[in-house]
Amino acid sequence: MCKLAHFKMVFLVGICSVEHCTDRTRCVLSKDQRSCKCAIGFYDDRCDKNAHIKVMCSKDYIAIRAIEDFFKYHNVPLESLHLPNKSCRAQRTVIEGVPYYMSRISRDQYLTCGGKPLEKNVTHISYSLSLMSDPQVSGNIIRDPVIKMDFTCIYPYVRRVSLSFPVIPFSSEMVMRVDELDATIQMMLYKDHTYTKAYTSAPTIELRDKVFVEVTVTEPADFFLLRVNECWATQFAEPHTKEGSVHNLIVDGCVSDQTVSFLNATDGQSGHNGESSTVRYSFDMFRFTASPHDLYLHCTVQLCEPDDHKSCAVNCNSISKREAMRADPSQGLLSYGPIRIEMPNRPQSSILTTVVLPVAGVWTVGFFLIILITVAKAGSRRLAQMEEH
Repeated sequence: MCKLAHFKMVFLVGICSVEHCTDRTRCVLSKDQRSCKCAIGFYDDRCDKNAHIKVMCSKDYIAIRAIEDFFKYHNVPLESLHLPNKSCRAQRTVIEGVPYYMSRISRDQYLTCGGKPLEKNVTHISYSLSLMSDPQVSGNIIRDPVIKMDFTCIYPYVRRVSLSFPVIPFSSEMVMRVDELDATIQMMLYKDHTYTKAYTSAPTIELRDKVFVEVTVTEPADFFLLRVNECWATQFAEPHTKEGSVHNLIVDGCVSDQTVSFLNATDGQSGHNGESSTVRYSFDMFRFTASPHDLYLHCTVQLCEPDDHKSCAVNCNSISKREAMRADPSQGLLSYGPIRIEMPNRPQSSILTTVVLPVAGVWTVGFFLIILITVAKAGSRRLAQMEEH
């Protein structure tokens, strides 16, 4: 499946008032501090308005959109917006009551609409386009700035190969669609609390040792909020199998196993679920009473827009909240495994060492004692006969 790997936006607009440039996250001062421009995504004299710019890279189309007020502020009419080929015009669309100007084309129209030559390497292929405005001419002068937005969609360069042997995955990855945007989510296991070294093969872990799990949105990075709704372990790879045993770790975003702890993604201390694009948690390794003893880990996840903290919030003290979240349909499933149990190296006892050898030793000692007694008695009789003669 095609997926968004990276996006970038460049603006040739956004002049602001120097005296109002106090928030460096929204405006950038020049080196001589005589001028400033708004940071990407902000506009207005104080750079205090969000343009809500979004790049969408689907397997079928490529699109970019921004809020209508952003273009009106810069006196850019809809009819002046186009891709490098002026026949590919932007359109006005309303999403949840908010008007946007959007340019959307199918991937088949990419070259026709003026897309740059495709860039390929052994792993990815890149599509690059520009949404721009025509200069607004008044008489023989131009006063309003020209807008140019450069954006890039990067897709994996998919090639299929066949192997004569099975491959055991050391990570789990899936793609979810949220508001016309593809998001890639990955689940991995790490060797310790630093989350710096991931397992590169099926992990083998001792009982009661900590298992460190990370679920994260890798593409687009640091955009969505991520909430882990359910996590459970099974004896078999199929997450919803009716065979074998099942053990719940997380239910409705809350701890179900008493050894589970959510960890902060930056410092490894106690953290929360649903507050960033990465969720980390740990639990104590266990095994099922019946064989097979290998574990398979499964988690369902939910994505939320950056400004929609409420949908990803977890309230484990509210029954009504937890029940409401359970009904949310926009969930994805990740599975990881097998996770193997490492048994401690202890000498194994057997019937031979515990029963046969001790019994054999007793019989051997007894046999030698009998021989010694017999020899001693024979010697005594011989000595007595010699004295009689």
